[in-house]
Amino acid sequence: MTRLRKIVFISLLVSLGLALSIIESMIPLPIPLPGMKLGLANIVCLVTLVIFGYKEAFVVAILRTIAFALATGSFSGLIYSFSGAILSTLAMTIVFKYLSNYFSLIGVSIFGAIFHNAGQLLAASLIMENLKIFSYFPFMTILSLFTGYFVGLSSILITNNMRKILGET
Repeated sequence: MTRLRKIVFISLLVSLGLALSIIESMIPLPIPLPGMKLGLANIVCLVTLVIFGYKEAFVVAILRTIAFALATGSFSGLIYSFSGAILSTLAMTIVFKYLSNYFSLIGVSIFGAIFHNAGQLLAASLIMENLKIFSYFPFMTILSLFTGYFVGLSSILITNNMRKILGET
């Protein structure tokens, strides 16, 4: 793949991640946990990790997070999103690279979802100077099993189709 073509695909993935983040922020969840989301933008990071590699996945995660803050004006949430995205991408990279014999993309995604929540709670505990915020973690972890499963399943379907598209041209 040429460098230009790779940059175009990465740019499209960042744009798609931004669009999914904006759509996701409009979806009301019936769960009374502050900051809980479906994690749709993690689909893009996981697909990028599988198709292009971990460096590109970090680039997509970072650019998407910054672009979301710029697009929505929610700079107060930037530190939470950023820490969650970085920790999630790091966890998915490690699991995908070293444990892919044991975990499918669904498992990789569930690890990403759990660590995304851990990153957000870590940022919140540092900002609020209160470790009691981690009392949310068990509830968020249970919900991460479901959201991670959906994100992983979606990533499998998208990755298979992207491999066909990239292999054909």
